[in-house]
Formats: sequence, structure tokens, C-alpha cells
Amino acid sequence: MDVNAAVAAAAAIAGVLTGVIAVLAFRWSEREQKRPTRSSLHTDAVLPPGVDTVLSVLRSSAVVLDEADAVVKASSAAYALGLVRGGKLAVEPMLQMARDTRRDGEIRQVELDLPRRGTGRGEALAVSARVAPLGSRLVLLLVEDLTEARRIEAVRRDFVANVSHELKTPVGALSLLSEAVMDASEDPEAVERFAGRMQIEATRLTSLVQELIDLSRVQNDDPLEDAEPVRVDELVAEAVDRCRHQAGAKQITMAAGGTADLHVWGNRGQLAAALGNLVENAVNYSPARTRVGIAARSVNAPGGDHIEIAVTDQGIGISDKDKERIFERFYRVDPARSRATGGTGLGLAIVKHVAASHGGEVTVWSAEGQGSTFTLRLPEAGAARDRAHQQTAREIRAGGAGLDEEAGRSTPTSPESTAYETLPAPEVLP
Repeated sequence: MDVNAAVAAAAAIAGVLTGVIAVLAFRWSEREQKRPTRSSLHTDAVLPPGVDTVLSVLRSSAVVLDEADAVVKASSAAYALGLVRGGKLAVEPMLQMARDTRRDGEIRQVELDLPRRGTGRGEALAVSARVAPLGSRLVLLLVEDLTEARRIEAVRRDFVANVSHELKTPVGALSLLSEAVMDASEDPEAVERFAGRMQIEATRLTSLVQELIDLSRVQNDDPLEDAEPVRVDELVAEAVDRCRHQAGAKQITMAAGGTADLHVWGNRGQLAAALGNLVENAVNYSPARTRVGIAARSVNAPGGDHIEIAVTDQGIGISDKDKERIFERFYRVDPARSRATGGTGLGLAIVKHVAASHGGEVTVWSAEGQGSTFTLRLPEAGAARDRAHQQTAREIRAGGAGLDEEAGRSTPTSPESTAYETLPAPEVLP
């Protein structure tokens, strides 16, 4: 009997101990779950209130580092630039800046050139990095991509240098010629000769200034604000008439044809200037007694019908290396020939900007010694009209009832704009 009592007492004590141990284990488990772990230190909870929201709307790439240089928070732009890899800041100069700022609390800023991620051509990203303390333990790194700004600044700087050089040449020539006229005041033949040269240089200077104005206008103005259906036949006729005198002097035959009654959508003045530049180049760079052809046609495209206006010549042609640069401002395939023809190197740049601003493009086919074909591709007026009507309908459905009445009246196109009559194309060499 005493043995049974002892066993029962031992079992009771064991049960009590088991219960105590279970309770202690449960309490310890709860405490461990609430205790911050090493991984939980790298979550958004360690950021000061509101910082996460502010970082999400910044245009700059943002990275937050803790006291162990681990990344607590990084924006998607920081990953895209390759600043953060494997949870660490991958740019050593920025990491050293963060450590220095954590040590003394000073804000630091520096501009760096970083290798472009995923390319093997050695291209660099220009960035501006700014490091500042964030609270007592964290450091904030903001990185701004300056690559595009640097490129635009370089283009602007080159443009100013080229303009200065191009203006200096005729101005210097006029100055020298005027001195020559003064020295030869008693020689009528010399005065006449120098005066003729002065007139040529003055004409070149006037053309350069006018093309600079035209280029500035097509870059800054929105051609679709005053857009209207423009007859391609009228643009071709105007371009031919503009170059009739130069073509006649070189006995160049000008032939126009293709499809009649085509309409493009855009600014008439800019379109006429663009096509006129193409035809003028074809005449200037063609030998005497050759042919220049202008042909237009309608082309079906997935995004809507387009009009192609091709200008073909039998000139000197363009090499493959030059074809990649001929639409750059002031670039000339043959500088000596450009001086002889009075070219400024801005004509094709104007054509490129006009085509792009009208939703089109300009392309070139050329072979040295075989001539060139420049093709201006623009949206057809009917397709552009339909897109404008769809946009207007969407605005009305969205509540944009206050549409400009004048713009609404300028959108429709006459029924004749969609009726095309095919004419025989002239004999034009490819």
C-alpha cells in the first residue's frame, strides 16, 4: 500500500514539473518571437516614420544603410543603376562616403562616372551622389543620373561652337573683301569682282541665319497646334518652283509624279521647308544634264496609312559611314563641295526634326556614284483625322466637354482627301 502511494505521489510531482516546464517554454517562445532578430533589423520598421513614403516618390535613386553597411531600403532605380547587389552597396566610393558621414555626421556630395551595367563598350554613367545621416544609426544615399543632362550639354556646346565657326567664315570674308574694295577703289574691274564675292558671302550668311531660325522654330514649336490637311501636289510644286532656277542653270531635268490628290496632316510651312530642302540638295549635288525625280504614294501601315515622298537624284552618292551622320547639324559629306554650293549643313537636320515632330521619319538610300533617294514618310491626313476624332471622343467621355471650337472645326477633312487617283509615275532612277 505504501508502495502505491509513493508511485502516485511521484507521478503527481512529475505532472506538476511537466506543466511548469511547458508554461516556461511557451513564455520563452513568445519572448523570442517578439525579440528583434538580425534579419528584422533590415525591414522598413527600422526607418523613421514617413521616410519610406518620401523615398518612394523621389526621382533620385535612394539607398538607406545601417551601421553595418547593410542595405535597409533601396529604390528600384538604385537596383536598375546597379548600385545595390546582393544586399550591399556595390559602389566603393559611395560606400566610403557613407562610412565617413556615419563617423562625423557631415553631408557629402560627389560626381562620379560609373560603368554602364550590362554593356561591354566601356560606356559610363554620370551620376551625382549625396550622402546624409538619417537618425542616429542610418545613412541616406541619394544618386541622380546626370548622363542625359551631360549629353544635352555636350550637344548644346558643340552646336554653339559650330554656329560660331560657321558665322565667322562669311563675316571674315566680308571684312577682307570690303578692305580689298577700298584698296582697289581706282580699279573698276577689281571693285566689281570683289563686290560680286561680297554678294555671294552675304547670301551665304543670310541663308545660314535663316536656317538657324528655321531649325530653332521646328525644335521649339508644336506643328500639330496649327495642323491641317496639306496637299502633297502643292508641296511638290512649291519645292520644284523653289529650285527651278538652279536646275535650269545646270540643265537638270525635274520630274514629278506618283499618286495624285494625296494629303498629309501637319504644318504647311514646315512641310514645305522640309521637302524644299530635299529637292534643293538633290539639285545642288547632281551633275549637269541629269535628272531629279519627286514621287509620292500612299502606303498601308499597321499604325495607319502613311504618305511617302521620295526625292531621287543621280548625284555623287553617299558612303555608308557618312549616311549615319548626314542628319547631324553642320555635318557635310564634302565640305569643299558644300562651300561651292552654299550649303550650311543644316538642311537635313531641319528635315529630320520636321518629320519627327509630325509623327513621321526620313530615310535615305544611296550608293557612291549612283545617286541617292531620300524618302519623307508622313501620316496620311485621313488616318490622322481618325486618330484625332478618337482622342476627342475619349476626352468627351472623360468629361472634357470644354473643347476648343476652332480646333474642332479644323479636324474634319473634305471627302476629296480620301479619294486618290493614280497617275503614271515619271521615269526616275532608283
